[in-house]
Amino acid sequence: MSDSAAAPGRALVSGSLAYDTIMVFADRFANHILPDKIHLLNVSFLVPQMRREFGGCAGNIAYNLRLLGDEAYPMATVGRDFGPYLEWLATNGVPTDYVRVIDSELTAQAFITTDLDDNQITAFHPGAMQRSHDNRIGDADDVTIGIVSPAGREGMIRHAAQFAEQGIPFLFDPGQGLPMFQREDLEHFISQASWVALNQYEWELLQQKTGWSARDVVQRVKALIVTDGALGSTIHTLDGGALAIPAAAVREVVDPTGCGDAYRAGILHGLMRGLDWLTTGRIASLLGAIKVESRGTQNHRFTPDAFKARLCGSFPWVPPFP
Repeated sequence: MSDSAAAPGRALVSGSLAYDTIMVFADRFANHILPDKIHLLNVSFLVPQMRREFGGCAGNIAYNLRLLGDEAYPMATVGRDFGPYLEWLATNGVPTDYVRVIDSELTAQAFITTDLDDNQITAFHPGAMQRSHDNRIGDADDVTIGIVSPAGREGMIRHAAQFAEQGIPFLFDPGQGLPMFQREDLEHFISQASWVALNQYEWELLQQKTGWSARDVVQRVKALIVTDGALGSTIHTLDGGALAIPAAAVREVVDPTGCGDAYRAGILHGLMRGLDWLTTGRIASLLGAIKVESRGTQNHRFTPDAFKARLCGSFPWVPPFP
């Protein structure tokens, strides 16, 4: 990577747009689930607290890139109930040119119930997300960089192939979709991608499935990025080895949901601007920390100038970036 900043391009974010319905159970699941009756489970939880958030990896990543001043286009399939989310994206300046409405389906939705011990029970309805393959990378104009994030299985496969066919460098971010793929699939994804991003659990799972080490991966891509929550992250490259990126300080831990997507937006931002990995990793780290301080995945806000100031305060040795 060059240390000098380059003119930013346009990012295409292939992934999901989803509604997250989050409920809080003011007790503990363990008090209501009898271990010896688990085969006859029939329980109901009273959840006086409930909120609906806008989410999905494509939406979250594009939202964060917009905050940083980048041009990012989510590409996803949504359902007939997408109206409120569409208004939200428009209000926040996130373009929807490549969001396709499937009238016969509902938008992907997660229903999450959390108890007092932070245990969660989640039901996920993929809805229109299963039709993500209806979109084509070639339909997007002037794309300079892309990302394949979790969506429908066929959509992820096709979009990776289409990015590669068109010579568009992309970040492969399988996320929670990783269990859908076998060794041959993952090896093929990595052979097509320019960069790979995983959290620590996903990285261990990928190693189990492929038998590859970090060196094996970076012989095929420009960088392997592995995040590890509050422990920071590591960026592996063939020529630079393993670069440790510290976690940025969090002012208050409110909600970690979506911090991985924010981090990935920071990685894309650095790549779009031609920044070195040291700077790019710290931008990503701070963006993830800012997300943790806010409830929901798209409710945090800042100006580019405010972000620069906090970056310099968090990591004084990082050079300014445009």
